[in-house]
Amino acid sequence: MEFFPTPDNPVPGEPVLTSITTADGIALRVAYWMPETDQPKGTVCVLHGRAEFIEKYFETIGDLLKRGFAVVTFDWRGQGLSGRQVKNPRKGHVRRFADYRHDLEAVRDQILMPHMPEPHFALAHSMGGAIALNAAYESWLPFRRLVTTTPMIALSIVKRTGGAVFLARLLRFLGLGKMFVPGGGETSISTLPFNGNRLTSDPVRYARNADAATAIGPGAIGAPTVAWMDAAFRFMKCFTAPNYALKIRLPTLIVAAGADPVCATPATERFAARLKAGHAIVIPGARHEILMERDEIREQFWAAFDAFIPGTPDPVFERKPDLEALGLSAEKLDGGGVDPAVARSDDAPSLSG
Repeated sequence: MEFFPTPDNPVPGEPVLTSITTADGIALRVAYWMPETDQPKGTVCVLHGRAEFIEKYFETIGDLLKRGFAVVTFDWRGQGLSGRQVKNPRKGHVRRFADYRHDLEAVRDQILMPHMPEPHFALAHSMGGAIALNAAYESWLPFRRLVTTTPMIALSIVKRTGGAVFLARLLRFLGLGKMFVPGGGETSISTLPFNGNRLTSDPVRYARNADAATAIGPGAIGAPTVAWMDAAFRFMKCFTAPNYALKIRLPTLIVAAGADPVCATPATERFAARLKAGHAIVIPGARHEILMERDEIREQFWAAFDAFIPGTPDPVFERKPDLEALGLSAEKLDGGGVDPAVARSDDAPSLSG
């Protein structure tokens, strides 16, 4: 087992790279770092988005180490250099999103709890953010606070959602769940031309990530399978329940992108408006991958992160960062007059099991 650094993307610090096995038998590639300080501020677990891998976050990991945090990150099943459930390693496949719980629980039990300094926090992106929010709803997320960039609550990249949902379910019903989604193939989105890309407005970081994707080979997967897409649509539907966000009590900061062509920022804002222990900020001009954006956008993200993490040990979110002082755009939308009876309801959909 090894890393795949490139000249513009060196391995930060002195990591430990290892493999662990989930309860359902999937091998995960995991890496962790200790900061150069005798008193770490805690540990940040970085949860990737779809089609990502450890090497893509080397710069972010270095930023966290400089802040005095230990860091843990890993490749989700079906991507990076973790185990696959299909023969073609380029296919982004999972049978159901609840399977990702096995991955995070394995990291918690085998790496976080026995080896990493507390308190434990999460920094999640896109798909990883959606998984973390669902885990917080179900009250098993093993972190004291959560920061998520552009969580996969709803997609803006899919223009006709109803038709896409129907097609994914039909193709899966016909036994075609392991094929690429129609029009998809083995090419990693990170290696497409910069012009017109949906991920970042920074050409230097985009080129760096493209080189990293080339270096890791099949670890940089292509399009998702029909089964993954069907599972994703079923998963995202749960976020539309009016009492879903109300039940999340974990202190949460959502950082959305003002120019996100992948995930729907308006849906993210509406969701965040119902959080009892969190809120959203929007960074104008940012595309989907905020952590891979231009310096001025990343600086705004890190200002918000530093104001929120590590925070206080109190279980209830008490104070928001001074967003105006940080130069950020804050949105706290009207929650729509939620009935208190709805807020107490426990009938929102869950993805466990």
